[in-house]
Amino acid sequence: MIFVTVGTQLPFDRMIRTVDAWAGRRGIEVFAQIGPGEYVPRHMQWTRTLPADDCNARIRQARGVVAHAGMGSILTALQSGKPILVMPRLGRLGEHRNDHQVMTARHFKEQGRIRVAFDEAELEVELDAIVTAQPTARIGSSASPPLINALRSFVRRASDRSPAAPQGAAEPAPRRDTAVARV
Repeated sequence: MIFVTVGTQLPFDRMIRTVDAWAGRRGIEVFAQIGPGEYVPRHMQWTRTLPADDCNARIRQARGVVAHAGMGSILTALQSGKPILVMPRLGRLGEHRNDHQVMTARHFKEQGRIRVAFDEAELEVELDAIVTAQPTARIGSSASPPLINALRSFVRRASDRSPAAPQGAAEPAPRRDTAVARV
């Protein structure tokens, strides 16, 4: 079974329509979480929403995963050792607010971790490939200890170099456009 997900926030009819047509021609079992889109699949089982536990179970059962280029979908598939094919939503088509999914897809593709289709024609080709793709090496669900230690060291060095506030001085108000992570 191939599991397809568009995530929890937005419709992605362009991807669902293409996968549905492919499933009809190939006779491959596909289950899709299609979101709030207008297109209703005719050649695959589907649901609009899927609780996270059910989504994770479907990913574990699947031979491969097809998804929008959302980080949650990508990381869950990689943590499960499943081959994943992503099709990023495009800002110019009104599928998302910008093209951050394109950048995400390119980054992971350059690492050799995922398959990517940037349009419907590529999606058709990559769908045929995902059916026979081998399981992938699983990734961990948290950062590696060396990365965590490197980040801690970086934060400590940065805080050691910052000038100390004079005694009795009020702490400056945090800037609204930045976030501070405590390690």
